[in-house]
This record gives sequence, C-alpha cells and structure tokens, in this order.
Amino acid sequence: MTPPRRRPVALVALAVVVAAGLVVAKVLPSSAATDIAGDALYAVAVYAGLVVLLPRAGRPILAVAATGWCVFVELLQLTGLPVALAERIPPIALVLGTGFDARDLLVYASAVLVAAAADAVVRSRMLRRGRSRIDA
Repeated sequence: MTPPRRRPVALVALAVVVAAGLVVAKVLPSSAATDIAGDALYAVAVYAGLVVLLPRAGRPILAVAATGWCVFVELLQLTGLPVALAERIPPIALVLGTGFDARDLLVYASAVLVAAAADAVVRSRMLRRGRSRIDA
C-alpha cells in the first residue's frame, strides 16, 4: 500500500478503535475483560496513530515505537503523575491510565503484534487490488 493510501486507512481504523475504546471505558461494566479489551484497544490506537503520523515507516519500527510508548505510559503510572493529572483533567486518564498493572504490558505487546499483522494484511490486499486494476 502506498503511503497516501495507508494514512486514510489508518485514520479510519484509529477512529473505529477510539470509538470502541470509549464504549469499553464508559459504557460497559468494569471487569477484567473490559480492562484487557481497553488496554488492547489503546495499544492498537497507538499503532494506528503512528501509521497516520508516519505512513512511510515500516511495521517493525511502528510496532517497536507503539510498544515502547505503551510501556512508557504503564511505567509512568508507578510515579503517581497520571493520577494527579487525571484529578485535574479527568479525560487524561484515558490516555495515561491511573494504576500500574504488569498484565497490561503483555496485553500491549500482543495487541501491537495483532495490529502490525492486520497492517500487513491490509497492505497486501491493497497491493493486489492495485495490481488487478493495472492488469485489467
């Protein structure tokens, strides 16, 4: 998929993932399952956001950057800073979280791998579709 096509696809994916994340965070009852789903959606949103910002970047670079950001945010929660910020600006809790959970690190890494795999599948399909139009 050429970068001009990659960015709009990622932007749509980002919008869908953020909407799903808000439903999980604000509508569904709090449970371990919704916590895991929210963490996974957060990591996928980070990956998609990086694709929007850096459409020419390769999947490995995006995956490492997305995972790195998620790990950074999770470790930042150990400082108490996200909680303090969320008390003043409640929506910031959606971006920085509030409490450290080691399980989240595994969820983030797994979700980023799924996002990168989906990126590869979409790219492959877009390339095939482009080739079939040229051959026609």
